Amino acid sequence: MSTTAHPLDDPAADPFAIAKEAAEQLAAATGVASHDVALTLGSGWAKAADLIGETVATIPATDIVGFSKPALTGHVGTLRSIRLPNGRHALVIGARTHYYEGHGVRRVVHSVRTAAAAGAKVMVLTNGAGGIKDHWTAGTPVLISDHINLTADSPLEGANFVDLTDLYASRLRDVARSVQPDLDEGVYVQFRGPHYETPAEVQMAKAIGGHIVGMSTALEAIAAREAGMEVLGFSLITNLAAGISPDPLDHAEVLQAGKDAEPVISDLLARVVAAL
Repeated sequence: MSTTAHPLDDPAADPFAIAKEAAEQLAAATGVASHDVALTLGSGWAKAADLIGETVATIPATDIVGFSKPALTGHVGTLRSIRLPNGRHALVIGARTHYYEGHGVRRVVHSVRTAAAAGAKVMVLTNGAGGIKDHWTAGTPVLISDHINLTADSPLEGANFVDLTDLYASRLRDVARSVQPDLDEGVYVQFRGPHYETPAEVQMAKAIGGHIVGMSTALEAIAAREAGMEVLGFSLITNLAAGISPDPLDHAEVLQAGKDAEPVISDLLARVVAAL
């Protein structure tokens, strides 16, 4: 294992300066001066990158300063620049750092800050998650309308007060529903992970207004709003949450549910991106 210090682990480092440097490296590596929209593709969503436009460049994320190697199977560890049919450019992030990896919040949100520094005005965050509404079946795509952050952490540093009233932009959710009118939505609850939630924790999430449980997205969304981006959030319901489902949770089954749903939800996401 490499013992090289990670630049974001230095408390004295400026995470925004590192994101700016990353954006400059990204522009040099891809030949694309700026990107208009960024997408973090979580479990089940990766094939959307093949559908949204013409790939200009694909680079290993670890070639860019601040990015960490993904710890989770199903995350490809690349940054991909795609030219959309309308001539704009999308940055597809296949290198999500999860909070449960223990690297700190700066590393979790570095991809979002890099996207903002690269010019992106819209941040699309996707994930695979557990559903609390019992009529949701595995493979159901759901819009995120709001979140509850149970990590007890924040990407914001110092006396930095950021309004989160319309964090998951109602304008962008309307665009998504113009593409698929029957899209349901719900409140995403981010737990710390990596263990799945207990049935009691799922009932707590339900009692405080949650409909979706997972281990990502909320901290990234906060950083995106801090950076001035509009956020569109999508969850793929890969399973009913613990206690809602009569069966024990199995990570392999969660991954399989995402794989099975991938063609349909990737097509949906590509059509939504085209409408943004």
